[in-house]
Parts: sequence; structure tokens; C-alpha cells
Amino acid sequence: MTAMKRHLYHLIFAGFFALVISAAAGQDREIVRPETAKGKNVKKDSVKFFPPDNRNILYTGRVDFTNRKKPRFWAPGVYITTKFLGPSCEVALDDEASADSHNTIEVIIDEGTPFKVRLKGKKNVIKVAEGLSDGVHTLTIVKNTEGGVGYIEFLGLRCRGLMPSALKPERTIEFIGNSITAGSGLDASEIPCGKGTWFDQHNAYMSYGPVTARTLNAQWHLSAVSGIGLIHSCCGINVTMPKVYDKINQHEGTVPWEFRRYQPDVITVCLGENDGVQDSVKFTTAYVNFVTDLRSHYPKAQIVCLTSPMANATLSAVLKNYITGVVNHHQQQGDKNVSKYFFSKSFNSGCGGHPGMAEHQQIAQELSAYLASLMNWD
Repeated sequence: MTAMKRHLYHLIFAGFFALVISAAAGQDREIVRPETAKGKNVKKDSVKFFPPDNRNILYTGRVDFTNRKKPRFWAPGVYITTKFLGPSCEVALDDEASADSHNTIEVIIDEGTPFKVRLKGKKNVIKVAEGLSDGVHTLTIVKNTEGGVGYIEFLGLRCRGLMPSALKPERTIEFIGNSITAGSGLDASEIPCGKGTWFDQHNAYMSYGPVTARTLNAQWHLSAVSGIGLIHSCCGINVTMPKVYDKINQHEGTVPWEFRRYQPDVITVCLGENDGVQDSVKFTTAYVNFVTDLRSHYPKAQIVCLTSPMANATLSAVLKNYITGVVNHHQQQGDKNVSKYFFSKSFNSGCGGHPGMAEHQQIAQELSAYLASLMNWD
């Protein structure tokens, strides 16, 4: 063997050795690679199950991690994001299903057109993507339905591999409210109004809060229960928002929430529709106390008090007076980070007089403009 050939073999061996070291270093990301692993070739089309505590799976919203192998969430709008290697991906979910209830989720692949999936029983394995390229793809799963329908448990997903997810947006928003904020009655694209069950037209992902957050490139939390009020709830709801706000399951007022886990830059409060016209002293006193409670949890946040976007003229006028008094009180007490926004009109084209999907876009457009100005978010 000539000296030149020996030199060439040394270079090839060194390059191969470097590739092996590089592949081994990448194993801590739990990505299935086609390189040699423990002396066996991993097939390019092989798949692997990734449990819910994998560090490349990100959660946003009030989630109960008591069992980290079955993270559980009730609130509408809770979402899970990750990046996976194509061409396909399956998701495993448990639903707190009963004879007359079922949750739905919204699925978004590569920021494309969202699609709704109705869960069909306690155990669900859903192929959310197939026929994609072998490259990296993004996955977002959103709980469309609310706590009154039951919880969802995320059990993991199956795909070729996971990649480190992009960092969450730095901006953070929380939207507090009732059925409007929960996305009730806005989506009749599959089941018309008046058909199916009361929650079949829910779509939290397309409600004004998440739309506003996406417009402003922000994370979102929804603290919303249909029928809930500040001092008076309707429709068989036996709790009020101030009583359950510190809980993960706000529908039933259970499972304590740790506020340190999410510190929003701005909070919007959209309550009063279910209260109706109330004694002004009782209502405004409760509202002042609720804002004071919010401030105790979020010392730096902007707090924005909203009118109801589906209120009739009488209630809208009353809420404007109530909210003006509440905001003036806090500002006079030295809290200049409490403000108000009044929607331009009533939005009622959805099911049961709720805002429809297009109207949620209009509500979000109004609110996004106000928050962008308030927060100096370009």
C-alpha cells in the first residue's frame, strides 16, 4: 500500500469516526436517526412512541401534572406543541367520556389549515398526519371544548422522531370570561346550530382570545366557563369566577393552580353577561375585589376590563358604567395598570346568540389593536 493510499484511508476512517461520535451525542434529544446505534441499523421508516413527559413536547395552559405520564386538562384552549419527523404522526388521548359527552380537539400541522377531531370514546389513537415529507414538521393540538365536557389526558405520540421545539413566544396573555371566551356556539361548520349537543359548536382555537394572541405573537391561557358570572351564574353553574379562579378545573372548582407557572403580561376580564343587570354596589364591589385578587397574583400585569361582546343595549350600557367605576377606583388607589375597553357593537350571529366565527375575528381585531397600543407591541 502506498503512502498516499494509507493517508486516504486514515482520512476516511477519521471522518466516519467523527460521524459516529456526532450521532451518539445527538441521542439525548431522543430523535430516531438512520445512523448506526449499538451495532444495529435503524430503518428510516421506523417509528417510536414518545411519552408525554418528553422534553420536546411543550404545554401551554392550566395542566394537572400530578401524573406526568397522563397530564390532564379541563380548560378550553389548552394546547400542546412539538416538532416531529415525517411522514406521519399518531396521537394518543384519553377522554373523560360519558354517554352524552365527548371532547373535540383542533389540530394544526405546519401552521396549515386547522381541522377538528371529535374524540370517540375513552381511548383515542388519532393519526393526525400522514403522507408528509420525511423532514421536520410542527404539530399543535388544542382542546376545543371546556371543563363542563370533561378532561383530556395526553398519553403521548408515535412518529419517527421528535426535534427540539421552538421557544414559546415571550409575550403572554390570559383571557378570563364565560362561554364567549370559551368559544361556545361559534363553529357550525360541521354540526348546525340547534343540532347535536350544546358543545358541538365549541371551537376555543378560533375564539377571540387565541386569535388575538396569535395576532400579537403571544402565548395564551383561557380561564373560561360557560354560564359563569362574577356574582351570579346561569344555566346550572353553581360557582362564580372569583370562587374558582385559583383552580385548574374551574368548572368544578378543583385541583389548585400554581400562579408562578404562568405570569401573563396582560389579562383581559370579560364577565357580566351571565350576571345581567345587578345591584351596582354589589357588582362593582365584587369586581373591585376580583381585580385586587388578580393583582395579588400578577403584580406587573396590565389588567383590562371588557364589556360583553354579545350584550344587548341595556346590559352594555350598564356594564360600561360598572366597569368605568371599577377602573377609576383602582387608578385612584394608585394602580395605573388597570384599564378598560368597550367593544364597538354586539356580535350575535353564532349559535344561541353568541358571536359567530367571523365575528370572533372582528372582536379579536378590535382587541388586538387596543392591546398592541397598550403594551407597545409592534
